[in-house]
Amino acid sequence: MSYLKFDKNQLINLEYSLNREILRSNRAGSYISTTLSGCNTRKYHGLLICPLEELDGGKHVLLSSLDETIIQHGSEFNLGIHKYEGDNYEPKGHKYIRDFEVGVIPKTTYRVGGVILTKERVLVENEQQILIKYTLVDAHSPTILRFKPFLAFRNIHSLSKANLYAHTKYKPSKNGIKIRMYDGYPYLHMQLSKANEFIPVPDWYNNIQYIKEQNRGYDYVEDLFVPGYFEVPIKKGESIVFSASTKEANANGIKAKFTRELNKRTSRDSFLESLINSAQQFVFRKNSKTDIIAGFHWYGSRIRQTLVALPGLTLDLGDYKTFEEVIDTQLLDLKDGLLPRMHAKYGVEYDCIDSPLWFFWALQQYAYTIKSSKRIWEKYGDAMKQILEAYKESSCCGIRMLDNGLIFGEKEGVALTWMDSYVDGEPVVQRAGMPVEVNALWYNAICFALEMAEAENDREFVAQWEDLPSEIAKAFIHEFWNEKLGYLADYVNGDYKDWSIRPNMVIAAALDYSPLDREKQKSILGIAKKELLTARGLRSLSPRNPVYEGICKGNVAEREKSLHQGTVWPWLILFFVEGYLKIHKRGGLPFVMKIMEGFEEEVTEHCIGSISETYNGNPPHVAKGAVSQAWSVAGVIRAYNKVMDFEE
Repeated sequence: MSYLKFDKNQLINLEYSLNREILRSNRAGSYISTTLSGCNTRKYHGLLICPLEELDGGKHVLLSSLDETIIQHGSEFNLGIHKYEGDNYEPKGHKYIRDFEVGVIPKTTYRVGGVILTKERVLVENEQQILIKYTLVDAHSPTILRFKPFLAFRNIHSLSKANLYAHTKYKPSKNGIKIRMYDGYPYLHMQLSKANEFIPVPDWYNNIQYIKEQNRGYDYVEDLFVPGYFEVPIKKGESIVFSASTKEANANGIKAKFTRELNKRTSRDSFLESLINSAQQFVFRKNSKTDIIAGFHWYGSRIRQTLVALPGLTLDLGDYKTFEEVIDTQLLDLKDGLLPRMHAKYGVEYDCIDSPLWFFWALQQYAYTIKSSKRIWEKYGDAMKQILEAYKESSCCGIRMLDNGLIFGEKEGVALTWMDSYVDGEPVVQRAGMPVEVNALWYNAICFALEMAEAENDREFVAQWEDLPSEIAKAFIHEFWNEKLGYLADYVNGDYKDWSIRPNMVIAAALDYSPLDREKQKSILGIAKKELLTARGLRSLSPRNPVYEGICKGNVAEREKSLHQGTVWPWLILFFVEGYLKIHKRGGLPFVMKIMEGFEEEVTEHCIGSISETYNGNPPHVAKGAVSQAWSVAGVIRAYNKVMDFEE
């Protein structure tokens, strides 16, 4: 029995089912995603979406959807659903859905009269292949299944339009066909586990609409190509598997392959297991590199987010090997002591003030998990030294250490911290100068490096750096702390101090090495609890601030404007929970347990089994942004485990 429950009576209600999304990914960087009803509401939805380095390095929608039809006594019952102009949904296959469950993998049950058909989908772990298993649970007369594939062959950020340049001819394949609509693409092989008949009826289905894109202010109308359809008889109790792949499959082994892939999957029998299952979907491997997808559907790798998410995605799952593989991949781009904002096909930009400092924090979590300073200092000591020297010597990008030991960063037109939304090319929240969490991370990084160096008897390093932390701590309090207000400035630039109440000060209070004493930490967390804490994480700005934006909506510019002016970010809950338990000990346990229990509602509300990128600052805190975000999932996993560990 699955932990994730759905209201069976609401499954045919489009308002209910269209807002619940399904997402599965694999280690090859591919994913499938649609809604509970099967109707695609985003241009990012599809049944086989693959990274194609040979084209533009991005992800591409090959198979957009697959309409199934049950045929009995010459009557046809189409289980598919697409949205057209207005409120026109055709066909209306959602009305046949009777059950949806998520155990190991999602399973949809359809009922058409006396026919009961189930559908299960799985992505092959390390290949660009989807397998869809159909089982005829019950039928009282001869039954035929028809499969009609809708093809896109385009980048996830664009839309397909009917045109004369598409290659619409297909070639036969074992138990199926293969087709390549445009030069440069691989063939898409569509095959069945059972001999079938393919009937060519090439046609464009025009003006299919994606309501989520329409609501976000993007182009939302697409034309999809259908080369024809497959027909195959099926008997009661029989299962047939449909395969779509960039390589030809062994048709005789498709069913066995589905079973093998299913056996690799983990169950989702609890809140934590659901999040662990989601966490595993962000890891992808290519060649000798292992990286983290920042979020679905449109993100690639973001180094800051990778480093923040990494402990929750790996260490909390007991996967130390993947932790080191990801760290090693990030260090390939270490240059002059700095890490870039992201990996990119055509170069990287080193305009990120805090990523190298989050590298120390991630290593710190690893060191305390494996309880080995030797492993850390021997393998990563040189990189740690290089980064610290770069900050100290003011190497580039407007980042430099001041005479008082604090870190200053400023670059015109660039947001150097994690609050990096832009409108018309200009940062919404630039925070030029000395950001509070950056300097807290800087202090923590030096203290942690000294801890490792002392344990491994690196006297030269200790002698060089041991006097700096006390200077930094003194300057930190002097620059950021306000005794009357009882909290920290968000950033300082010369004589200007920004006293906006933001969650960055919570990070400063929660770090293992904090320049703050216990009373200051307690005061900060008390204010954050009152002003920033919600059931989905911490607001990016207090509602009492005159520029607070409680709802993230409107066009791209309007959404970007609100992103760090009140929008809730789930990843920050880790630092609130950690800091709160550090101060209140067991006395704070009931309160933080209640916070974590609140997240359980979310895993069936937006992206099934996962946590979204952001939420509205105003109740009821509706999900916004990417439907499944790595550091959101990781932050909740790690916070949840800290609560459980503390309770034990």
